[in-house]
Amino acid sequence: MAHLEMEENRISLDSLEKGIDNPAFESPGEEGLHEENHDGPRGGSKEERRGEGKGRVSSYCRKALQPASKAKRFCKAHAKTLRMVFWGIFGVAYLCYLIAACWLNFQRALALLIITAVVVFFMLWSLFKKYCGAKVLQLLRPVQKCFQKSWRWLKWLLSVVLLGGLVTWLALDTARNPEQLISLAGFCFILLFLFIFSKHHSAVSWRAVFWGIALEFLIGLFILRTTPGIQAFRWLGDQIQIFLGYTKAGSVFVFGNTLVEEVFAFQTLPIVVFFSCVMSILYYLGAMQWLILKISWLLQFSMGTTPTETLSVAGNIFVGQTEAPLLIRPYLADMTYSEIHAVMTGGFSTIAGSVMGAYISFGIDAASLIAASVMAAPCALAMSKLVYPEVEESKFKGKESVHIASGEEQNILEAASSGAAASVGLVANIAANLIAFLAVLEFINAALLWFGEMVNIKDLSFQMICSYVLMPVAFLMGADWADSPLVAELLGTKIFLNEFVAYQQLATYKKNRLDGLEEWNGGQKQWISERAETITTFALCGFANLSSIGIMLGGLTSLVPHRKSDFASVVLRALLTGICVSMLNSCLAGLMYTPTEVSDCVTFFGTANFTSTSYPIYTCCKQLFASTMLENGTLSFTGVWDGQAESELWLMQCCGHYNHTSCTW
Repeated sequence: MAHLEMEENRISLDSLEKGIDNPAFESPGEEGLHEENHDGPRGGSKEERRGEGKGRVSSYCRKALQPASKAKRFCKAHAKTLRMVFWGIFGVAYLCYLIAACWLNFQRALALLIITAVVVFFMLWSLFKKYCGAKVLQLLRPVQKCFQKSWRWLKWLLSVVLLGGLVTWLALDTARNPEQLISLAGFCFILLFLFIFSKHHSAVSWRAVFWGIALEFLIGLFILRTTPGIQAFRWLGDQIQIFLGYTKAGSVFVFGNTLVEEVFAFQTLPIVVFFSCVMSILYYLGAMQWLILKISWLLQFSMGTTPTETLSVAGNIFVGQTEAPLLIRPYLADMTYSEIHAVMTGGFSTIAGSVMGAYISFGIDAASLIAASVMAAPCALAMSKLVYPEVEESKFKGKESVHIASGEEQNILEAASSGAAASVGLVANIAANLIAFLAVLEFINAALLWFGEMVNIKDLSFQMICSYVLMPVAFLMGADWADSPLVAELLGTKIFLNEFVAYQQLATYKKNRLDGLEEWNGGQKQWISERAETITTFALCGFANLSSIGIMLGGLTSLVPHRKSDFASVVLRALLTGICVSMLNSCLAGLMYTPTEVSDCVTFFGTANFTSTSYPIYTCCKQLFASTMLENGTLSFTGVWDGQAESELWLMQCCGHYNHTSCTW
């Protein structure tokens, strides 16, 4: 009877795998049953016994994991509440951290406070739009209708007021620095030039043109003239320089300190790898998409352009001419000629963030580069609509936004690795182009020198030709006439070779000035003024050069092969527009530029170290030379130098570094 009861309680292998408990294991005759089953005909094979063991382990594991399963089900059921609790704790902790930072040193924590305020504002704005946006729009609908009815005359009144304010400001501002009027005249001349070459003069969207210029002007005014703008972009530029300095840790580890310190390729090109890696991480996190969409919305709302072209131009602020079209890849096949022209112009008018890091490493002013890239976006869109107005019916007109595809990376480490790997081609492309273009430039100069000597023209070179041909353009942008030949050389190098070579040469001029070298050395100018440096930095900021035509066509054709002929038909016009956009930016930079005030040279010389030269020493020595008078062998000084007991000593020290007629006493 006991044996029959045990047979009833016996479980199968299937039951064990399903985790069903075996009541036979709890019977008092378990050991005897085991021996009987082992020796008897029903004992089973080794496979069956192995299956029974596996089933027991599976059952025990399932029981052990029951608390974790319950916790998982609880988290799924209360996911929203747990998420709110987490963010609440995180918010309180961050608030305590922010208060502590401000309490300890408010000036040091000011940047963190501003960043936090901006992030909180956009978060609150997003929540407001989500929960209250529709209700507010419904309440404001009567006001909107009234505004639309009055817009016909209201827009003219607003235009007159803004134009009058602009003219008044320009009159008052240029009265102190009349040379700024030259930059204003250059700006108007370039606008007229672009209108003359417009594809359809009667179809120009003046709303897009004027709003684009207005946004460019306002951005430039904020960055170059207002104290908050100057300080913010100077701080941003300093932080980017510090951030790019971290590249050295990886470069030194791979190449060694000697190569990184002395060889250009190992000093500059790793920055491109690092910056590309960081940009890839930001794309994975969605930060870049969010920022691009916000800028795109502002441009689209104000200028009335379509979302596809606007999104691509906004993306060009941060990425290159071949990466930005990837943002609108699904829409390229249906875009009009005017929209394609806008996409190309945006690519030619700006530079990628990765190469911007390389230019900053040269010593080019970071704040000016950032400002030039941001200002170029609205200007590029406006000038594109001036040169190639819309005459077709766009399929994307009326759409509020387009979808930006996210990356395919699965985690942040993969995003970092993908960004670094993707930069290898860019680094190789930069290195190859530098080798090729500098070699070609040297060959062209040798050939021109040979041809020039045939007709007794000495030192004929590509740079000399550019200095004569483009010197009027450089002067119209606002450079002094003495600086115009060198600025024209850099412009020619940028247009006919590439901006990388031009920025290298500009960095050399800047280093010569900061090192306090004499301005002229045997009839050769060694550096250009600060004003000319700023204007040139803006003028060179763009991919608009002849070699970029192939890059642009290759990138777009790979995305939409059947539109190759359409791309080729507008690329030259887009290149010309991109060149002019950079020049318009430089004209605004010349218009907004304010000279750096010379510090008190007497106080400066009191603490200066004359063992080496610098730009402040050169400036003050020049001022001292101008104040020196030599009559009948007697040395005297005028101005602030008169009555200073150490004036003669300072003059001797200045004469030890610089040649001047005052040094003959």
